[in-house]
Amino acid sequence: MIRAFSAVGRPRYRLARYAASLSLLVLWNASADARSLETVIERGALTLCASPNALPFASKAGPVPGFQVELGEKIAQQLGVKLTREWVVSAIQYRRADCDLVLDVIARKDTQPAGGVRVSRPYHRSGVVLAVRGDSPASSLASLGSDQRVGVPVGSVVSMTLAKGGTATSPFVFEDDIVAALANREIEAAAVTPMTVGWFNLQHADKPLRLIPAFDNDQDLNWNIAAGLLRPDDKLRARVDAAIEALLADGTIARIYARYGIELRPPQ
Repeated sequence: MIRAFSAVGRPRYRLARYAASLSLLVLWNASADARSLETVIERGALTLCASPNALPFASKAGPVPGFQVELGEKIAQQLGVKLTREWVVSAIQYRRADCDLVLDVIARKDTQPAGGVRVSRPYHRSGVVLAVRGDSPASSLASLGSDQRVGVPVGSVVSMTLAKGGTATSPFVFEDDIVAALANREIEAAAVTPMTVGWFNLQHADKPLRLIPAFDNDQDLNWNIAAGLLRPDDKLRARVDAAIEALLADGTIARIYARYGIELRPPQ
């Protein structure tokens, strides 16, 4: 269900995949007790686990907090409490963190998380896209020449998918290294998430990358994004679902994502 990526422990966050998903995987094994809506209200706080140096996801320092922090604050406001943050940079810290919430969790309808983690209603649709430079004539995966390489996250599903189809690939550890190599003409295309491309384009308006929906029909390469709740009671989960519903309806989530160059797509 979860394809987890993270820059945990890195001095600079790399968009390898979805950091929050790793949070969820680790939290599956956490031993913290369930937190009820009543407890959250009494505490006056909802606690988000996020990386301290992971833009566009989250950042502890600087003027840009990251979209996970912004969305977490809006969810907390909907619950009538403040947002507190647990900055986590290692698996040990994830396990020890007393979190209520992780954001941008990859979830699938056909598989439920283990360990008491429950996902909210989804609020975004993401996956893998093919990115090319703005001056590239490529219009599809098939239009690439046999000697033109596609950058892929090493060991990823898309890496295996492309290899089976005979596409020449170049493996990278981190997605931001892939798009940097693409921009520098070291490779001809990149199989990455739209979030990576959106953030890159926001910071490199002079040489934006173009997206090709080359993998839209592959269920393994498309997924919904939701909030992960650590052992919530039914009331807390219902309130978070209602909060997300309201934030979708009034355009708040779309505006938050847009500030980071990301287009909100409806979940399926």
